[in-house]
This record gives sequence, structure tokens and C-alpha cells, in this order.
Amino acid sequence: MTTQTLPSYIDPARVGPWGMFLEQLERVEPHLGPLAEWLDTLRHPKRCLIVDVPVRMDDGRIRHFEGFRVQHNLSRGPGKGGVRFHPDVTLSEVMALSAWMTVKNAAVNLPYGGAKGGVKVNPAELSRPELERLTRRYTSEIGSIIGPDRDIPAPDVNTNEQIMAWMMDTYSINQGSTQTGVVTGKPISMGGSLGRKDATGRGCYVVAREAMKRLGIAMEGARVAIQGFGNVGNAAARIFHDAGATIVAIQDVAGTIYNKDGIDPHALGRFLGGNPRALLDYPAAEAIANADFWGVDCDILLPAALEKQITEANADRIKARLIVEGANGPTTPLAEDILLGKGCTVLPDVLANAGGVTVSYFEWVQNASSFFWTEKDINDRLDRVLSEAFEGIWQVATSRRVNLRTATYITACSRVLEARALRGLYP
Repeated sequence: MTTQTLPSYIDPARVGPWGMFLEQLERVEPHLGPLAEWLDTLRHPKRCLIVDVPVRMDDGRIRHFEGFRVQHNLSRGPGKGGVRFHPDVTLSEVMALSAWMTVKNAAVNLPYGGAKGGVKVNPAELSRPELERLTRRYTSEIGSIIGPDRDIPAPDVNTNEQIMAWMMDTYSINQGSTQTGVVTGKPISMGGSLGRKDATGRGCYVVAREAMKRLGIAMEGARVAIQGFGNVGNAAARIFHDAGATIVAIQDVAGTIYNKDGIDPHALGRFLGGNPRALLDYPAAEAIANADFWGVDCDILLPAALEKQITEANADRIKARLIVEGANGPTTPLAEDILLGKGCTVLPDVLANAGGVTVSYFEWVQNASSFFWTEKDINDRLDRVLSEAFEGIWQVATSRRVNLRTATYITACSRVLEARALRGLYP
């Protein structure tokens, strides 16, 4: 990556996650043929909005928080991507996440571009009224660039259906009419979709299942290690378990637990009762060191936490035959090289965790038509969309003799850049 590819507002000394995306583009560029002429389009986000989010705290003070909304590319449709509340949110991170959304949406052929948002805040330090005021003010500040046909936010790290309800209500009040389609991941009572909560974890299972068929890994008894037991990891653990796999290790904020004979994620969820800090107290598994998680004997490793978790420092310890990236950007490019060199198959995030945005698309369609589907309809359609997307990408990987990430980027970038080329430049 050269500094010439960096916008002036990104410090070359601290490129952050955006640099990881740029490196991924460099790796796919030789495979794009004439469309490579347009690749710089993806190196420059279409729009970056940085906003001040002033909030009156419960004690009367006014605190200011940094907020972001980045629309990376809108060539194929309105922006789509989540909003995260986290103290480590940066512009570079939100840019990278929005770019991965561009690739993800195109990879599974959804009619969306890529977008992402965030506020630099630790929501655990806020009271519920403070969190509501923060959410509503942030929504008002980005209100000029979002909308059902412009950019549709969704939940991400530390945001949930309640946050989406506040965002929808704020936007609707400012518009003067109820606009259910402005966000997805809403409560069912406000136009949310059945199946949305487990969609990302279910999507991880679907693409893993398809890969396992081709790799000769039986689902029954397959040993699975999962990093993260939040929404994605919890759902994936339950669905893998119910399909006959054995969950041997789970790592979350409190630490890591292991049981070679299997951990029942349903029982673990009931034990935790919404308190992840109690993980190490679970009596049906033993606590192990966090560093030892990466060396657990398993067939499938599913990182479902934050980015840059699998690095060159721990990649060589991993024994899994299949990595399923439930999180965004959990594997660095150098770590992936190590894994591929060991014969490990990596299912990239832009395919593996696309279940969430796929069901968000279903929610958006249902909101537009005011006609709602059953949960079975949702799950069946999700399975079909992801299975077909995986089959196409597997064929590209096989015919081009490239890994699955490169095949996914070839597929997605070709779709985005073809749309960009056909639309041309105006004026």
C-alpha cells in the first residue's frame, strides 16, 4: 500500500483498519481485468460525515461525543450498514467497515451499497436516559444523509433493537411521518423481521455447512471453537450444536472455557442470564488461559468478536481446518497467509457474516410492502441466498485457483465496478 492511495484525512502513520481493506484491494486488483481501471473508486469513500454529539448528562453536565457515518459506495443502491457504540471507534475503522459492507452486499448480490456508522462512547458508562439522548442526537446529526432510499442503519457492536427503535422514532419525528424502513433490526412490534436476531449466526452456519460438504468435514461431531458469545457467537453456537456439532471452546470478555466432550450453548445461555462476566463460573466446563484458545484442537474456528483477533502472533497455533469469520476483519492478511500455507480454509467475513444484512434486506422489503413473512420463510430465503452466493464464489475460487477471500472480492468488486462503469461520471 502506498500513501498516495490514502485520503489526506487519514494519517499514514496510523492507517488502522482502512489499511487492511486497501491491502485486500491490492490482492484482488490483478484479477479484475479492464474493470481494474475503476478500482480507485473503492479506495476513496464517497462520503464521510463526522459529527459532534452533545448530550446533557443526568448530573446536568454537557458531554461531547464523536460520531461518524461513512457511505463508502452507492453504485448499486442505497447505503446499508450498522452503527456501533464503542470507545475505540475511529474514522479509519468506520471507513473500513463501510467498505467491507460494500463488498459484502455485492458478494451476496443485495441491491445495496456499503455504509457504516459509530459513536466513540462506552455505553456501559451511560444511564438508559443518557443512552437514549445520545442515540437521538446522533440520529438527528446524521439525519441529512440517511433514509429508506438513501442509507439504512442497523445494529452492530453495543447497539440493539432498542437503539434502532429510538433511531427510527427520531428520524420519523424529523420527517413528520412514520418511516419504518429507515433502519433495520427493529423490534417486531415496530416493523422488525422475524429471524433477524439469529440471522448473522445462522448465516455463519449456512456457509460453513456448504464449505464442509466440499472439504469432506462431517457436521455430526465436528469440533467447533467460538470466540465471542454475543448475538453472533451465541446464535452460531446453538445452530451448530443443534445440527450435531460439538462446541468445545467458547471465549468471551470474561475469559475462555473448554470441554472436549462439548458445551451445551443453550444451557450456557441460561446460566449466564445476560451476564457474560459469569462465563468462567460455568460448572460444565473448565477455564483455560485466553491465549490457549487459539491452540484448541478443533475442526472449525469461528471468531465472532472484533477485528484483528487472528494475527501472525497466534495463527501458527491454530489447528482448525476451517475458519469462519463471524466478526468483521478478524484475520490480518499476514495471518491469513500463514493459515492458507497450513492448508486451512478461510471463509471471509464478507461472505460468512452476510446473514445479518441479508435478513435486514428482507426486513426493508417487508417494510416497503407492508407485508410480512413467516420465520420459516425468512430462514429458507436466507439459506437459499447464501447457499447460491457460496456456490458462485466456490466456482470462482476453483476456476481461478485463488482462495475464498480473493474469489469473494473478485465477485463483489466486479459487480460494484461494472455498475460504476455503466453509470459513468456525472457531470
